[in-house]
Amino acid sequence: MISIPPERIAQIERRHADLAAQMGNPDLASDKFVALSKDYAELTPVVEAAQEVRRLRDEQAGLAEMLADPELREMAEAEAAELAEALPKAERTLALKLLPRDTADDRPAMLEIRAGTGGDEAALFAGDLWRMYERYAASQGWRFEPISLSAGEMGGFKEAIASITGAQVFARLKFESGVHRVQRVPATETQGRIHTSAATVAVLPEAEEVDVKVEDKDLRIDVFRSSGPGGQSVNTTDSAVRITHIPSGLVVIQQDEKSQHKNKAKAMKVLRTRLYELERSKLHDARAADRKSMVGSGDRSERIRTYNFPQGRITDHRIGLTLHRLPEVLEGPGLDELVGALIAEDEAARLAALDG
Repeated sequence: MISIPPERIAQIERRHADLAAQMGNPDLASDKFVALSKDYAELTPVVEAAQEVRRLRDEQAGLAEMLADPELREMAEAEAAELAEALPKAERTLALKLLPRDTADDRPAMLEIRAGTGGDEAALFAGDLWRMYERYAASQGWRFEPISLSAGEMGGFKEAIASITGAQVFARLKFESGVHRVQRVPATETQGRIHTSAATVAVLPEAEEVDVKVEDKDLRIDVFRSSGPGGQSVNTTDSAVRITHIPSGLVVIQQDEKSQHKNKAKAMKVLRTRLYELERSKLHDARAADRKSMVGSGDRSERIRTYNFPQGRITDHRIGLTLHRLPEVLEGPGLDELVGALIAEDEAARLAALDG
């Protein structure tokens, strides 16, 4: 049972009114107005949820007199039943809006998929995951831009990186990080045996230049000839770029573009994102060293999901959810049910911690 104290609701409303009053000051500097406007806009949905809770509570209190009147009791009891259902929902909505937000939720994301154990079959599965996320992004109205692709020998990808931009990208995809396992009969298997292979997925909030300051002196940039699949597609100029961030040891190689300049720009984008995630991870570990959320740590070494082709099922091991609609999930839009369930489980865990 979530209970938001009346004084907390009053505090929210006072803060909202105070921001409005400050914004009305004609002598306010423009940069200060922009900052206040941002705070006001973020607080407005919270205030609306708080006012709905207060309205329902006032109605509930007003029903006490009606329940004491024999002529009005029957009508009051019907209204009381409706309120008994509506008020907890409104209080939960408000509690969710009061939860600390992940500041990265509104950011675009960098999706990294790598073939794991399983050889060629793992690379093919990495390709399946790539297409699943690409189609899911399309169903959400997001932009899916390939950054770097390393093809497997039999198809699929050894490694694939994409930038995904749109509304709430990281918020909806952040629980996809981890080891994805597949169980199926490979096309090359003559005896019909089921093989198990895996691919790792990492979803990182994209960094902006203002988030991560990268000094030129901390970088070693090497250029070399791109190693293509052979024939005419091999570059004859030194257009591939390898950037080493000396303090962290991070290395990014980019060779998909024919232009050295474009390869360097893409490599820097990936590097900034990985450095930003490194800092976020350090901060998260410092804040919650002894706490692991119900949906897991998001660590790439953690097996999070199994895709079982013979049985047509997909199981998310963190929340114990199994869907017998594997083809729909791999088509992209069907992934939304899993994403929604993971978000709901995370919210429930954080609400329980808040209430406890």
